[in-house]
Amino acid sequence: MHKDKLSLDGLDGIEAVIFDLDGSLVDSTWMWQEIDVEYLRKFGMKPPKDLHSRIGGMSFSETAIFFKETFELPDEVEQIKADWNQMAWDKYSNEVTLKDGALSFLDICIKKNIKLGIATSNSRELVENLVAVKGIDSYFGSIMTGTDGLKGKPAPDIYLAVAEELNVMPERCLVFEDIIHGIMAGKAAGMKVCAVYDEASVMQDEEKRELADYYIHDYRELV
Repeated sequence: MHKDKLSLDGLDGIEAVIFDLDGSLVDSTWMWQEIDVEYLRKFGMKPPKDLHSRIGGMSFSETAIFFKETFELPDEVEQIKADWNQMAWDKYSNEVTLKDGALSFLDICIKKNIKLGIATSNSRELVENLVAVKGIDSYFGSIMTGTDGLKGKPAPDIYLAVAEELNVMPERCLVFEDIIHGIMAGKAAGMKVCAVYDEASVMQDEEKRELADYYIHDYRELV
């Protein structure tokens, strides 16, 4: 299905842009797939092939509960999350990069006085460390995470929470998302949604295009 091409003109009337993090603002989905393999290997297990689709959209805390119950792990949920944070931090610091064109697009939004937010299923510790390392922490007026007690995507809660903190009506928000559950969350919140290409979800591209208002391969298309 053909999607309207998103351009800078499409930002007219938009007062806030809200990003999902992994796979949408930064190239990091591959990292979490590696961590799943490494983590379960410690317990003599391999992740099932459908793991990524089963946990898509879950918050960080919800995913930890899912792992403990599904794989009958001996560790408590808080320990599982702590282990994941430790495993992810080195990769975030040294291997994860912003999506192509993302920094320039953030600068354009700031120049247009568009407020910026992040709505991610990831942990607050990792997100805040990541944006600080990448030098973009000052760009965002709101960051909501998967450890803030909000329902995971496709529930709209996390996007609505960011909009509320930014003091912007949902219909004035534009969301960038790479997975189906995230797109559904943005639409359920009453926001415009732009689907973002990510290699990890390439098999869902057709459905992503159908669900979203716009589609981009990367942010260079906008700058």
